[in-house]
Amino acid sequence: MKKQFFLVVACIGLLSVLLVGCGTGNDNTSGDSGESKEILEIATSADFAPFESRNENGDIVGFDIDLANYVAEELGYKLEIKDMKFDGLVGALQSNRVDMVLAGMSATEDRSKNVDFSTPYNHSGEMFVTLKDSDVKKLEDIEGKTIGVQLGTIQQEGAETLQEDYNFELKTVDDGTTLIQELITNRIDVAYMDKSVAVGYIEEQDLAGFDDPTTSSPGMAIAFPKGSDLVEKVNEVLEQAEESGKLQELKDKWLDEQE
Repeated sequence: MKKQFFLVVACIGLLSVLLVGCGTGNDNTSGDSGESKEILEIATSADFAPFESRNENGDIVGFDIDLANYVAEELGYKLEIKDMKFDGLVGALQSNRVDMVLAGMSATEDRSKNVDFSTPYNHSGEMFVTLKDSDVKKLEDIEGKTIGVQLGTIQQEGAETLQEDYNFELKTVDDGTTLIQELITNRIDVAYMDKSVAVGYIEEQDLAGFDDPTTSSPGMAIAFPKGSDLVEKVNEVLEQAEESGKLQELKDKWLDEQE
């Protein structure tokens, strides 16, 4: 009888340990209270400082990342960030692999055929970046040169439009860092980039540049799969962030040098 009693007690103890172990393995738990939160998966392309890039510790930081954290917190989600190439972001939304994209993405009419956008949260513009001793000083000087752009960006679309009026070779690369390396090593004559990003590279690498007078960016926005019920909720958060000054606070933190 004693052997049976101790065997029952041991089994109950083992069952308790197993149940506790299972209870602490919830990946959706966030915060000190242990409150279960639904995960909000966003995708970005961490090569687009100051909007998103990796710091010295390998963490993804930037304006978009702070904004994503703010949106997730306001909506009560736990944020999960996926880093991928820029030209694969729309596809990730179309296949419902992520809930949102924050990647300095311009809300163009062409992209709007495949994804839904929030209201714009930032307007920038485009810029030509050159070496300091370059003879390219104005738009007309791009004639006969090699212009580099990041694949899948609004700058690629803009450069293709410019080719209708100017004769130059267009070269596409996967990311902004590679684009600047192509410029520094004289594989291209000019890098055509988002202005906020370009200014950072110009200061960091001691380069030169000038604004593109022909274009007006439609504005950066958060992208969603078509028909997402998050669009309206996120728009409300963005409106509140604008009214409260939170959006300006993030711009002052990350984009003050470009304002």
